[in-house]
Amino acid sequence: MRFRRTRPDAPPKPQRSTRGRMAITALAGGACVFAFAPFGWWPLQILSLAVLFYQVLRSASPRDAALIGWAYGFGWTAAGTHWIYVSLHQYGGMAAPLAAAAVALLAVGMGSYVAAAMGIAARLRLRWALPLPAATLLVMPAMWAIFEWVRGWLFTGFPWLSAGYAHNHSPLAGFAPILGVYGLGWLAALSAGALLLLAHRSRWRASALFIAIMGAGAGLTLAQWTYPQGQPISVRLLQGNIPQDEKFNGARVQDALKYYQDAIMAAPADLIATPETAVVMLPQQLPPDYLPGIAQFLHQTRSNLVLGLPLADSQTAYFNSVIGIPSVPVTSYYRYDKHHLVPFGEFIPLGFRWFVNLMAIPLGDMTSGRELQIAFPIRDQRVLPNICYEDLFGEEIAAQLNSPLAGQKPATMLLNTSNLAWFGDTIAIPQHLQISQMRTLETGRPMLRATNTGATAVIDGHGAILAQLPQGSRATLAANVQGMAGSTPYILWGNKLFLLLAALALGGAWLWTRRTRQFAAAAAKNPPNRP
Repeated sequence: MRFRRTRPDAPPKPQRSTRGRMAITALAGGACVFAFAPFGWWPLQILSLAVLFYQVLRSASPRDAALIGWAYGFGWTAAGTHWIYVSLHQYGGMAAPLAAAAVALLAVGMGSYVAAAMGIAARLRLRWALPLPAATLLVMPAMWAIFEWVRGWLFTGFPWLSAGYAHNHSPLAGFAPILGVYGLGWLAALSAGALLLLAHRSRWRASALFIAIMGAGAGLTLAQWTYPQGQPISVRLLQGNIPQDEKFNGARVQDALKYYQDAIMAAPADLIATPETAVVMLPQQLPPDYLPGIAQFLHQTRSNLVLGLPLADSQTAYFNSVIGIPSVPVTSYYRYDKHHLVPFGEFIPLGFRWFVNLMAIPLGDMTSGRELQIAFPIRDQRVLPNICYEDLFGEEIAAQLNSPLAGQKPATMLLNTSNLAWFGDTIAIPQHLQISQMRTLETGRPMLRATNTGATAVIDGHGAILAQLPQGSRATLAANVQGMAGSTPYILWGNKLFLLLAALALGGAWLWTRRTRQFAAAAAKNPPNRP
């Protein structure tokens, strides 16, 4: 395989060692951090994937390809999630060397997914004797995307920095309502494969494919998958900016209770929302008049409240929850319990109690809520909460919209309540905002974000930020938000369509090599007549 012509008398170019290729791909993977928020240089990601594919194609064996892929995944994860060190060390109380080692171990584990993808791709290329276009356009993008999807659910999943998130503002964003974030990752890898072929004799076909992908994505941004439902509602999103190292301090707990009580009662709105665990006490631990006093204000002003706090059904069943206090008196409040919990932060994986004991994180072992839960009705709208980390799992949110509980209608807007103070003033904040933007693209629903330190924002159903509070400020964001109804293809099919396309790509590669072998066998049996 050659990508460029060389003079017949030119000396042979020395082969780069596997370690050298690993160093190159680790740097390429690390550079991808600039493709995501807050930088947004999305073309860099496509270039980075092209570098990975090129180095894998030049590897000597599937084993070497796997090592090269692992280095890429390690660089990608270490650079993109280095902020976990802040959570573990500064706020979790873990010793600095151990916190750094934990980030490195996470990068090692995440690199294994890319290693598997590239190792299998290299093995298939060799076994099927694939030509270069089939390898770069069919096999490698499909394996990349499939293992991104596997990373999103295996061992409860860690889909942070999935490749598709870099494209919420690129031309590929038009595909999000159809294929979801993993489908965008597949298209980004396919674009990288086409870019790689520009240095090959297939350059014109590769150029046409690249332009077609980007052009189709840009055209799809004009499609309207959902439609306005009812009248807009007024919302007030509270950002308390409570420092994480003071959040559970006794004196500051009382200050936070007073702040949120005053902020809630400062003005009416159809929906007032607080961040995740704005109140860190169980309802039975609160002053007796705290919730009734807030409820009285809500009833008088025809307002509705979503309040973040922990709940307990027993001495062993604790939930990270929000309650909804409606504008009219009721016998029981609305409740949403977090379903997808954070490993090591909200539950302890089997055999890792020792690791959690190294940190000073309260509420470290919680109970998961139900997979499908009802939305909170507010006037003409139905608001579906998700709590912090949950909005990384687009297929779970889509499932709630596609299969609401019996007798319920799908939600018309989404609400994310988060406390990202664990990560300080790092790129985790804009990265999480970008994740919420992808959920709006996939579902065609607006997303409200009520966070402790940022990013508190209102995002419309096309992924555009309509309003946002400055990060690290104590303030309230007021806006009017229009709910949306209807279903995008992603709501109906989830990741099934993307997986089908990836499977078809692999099947196409197999048929390609099978047909090539049949032609070769026929030519061997019937050689052309020579004069």
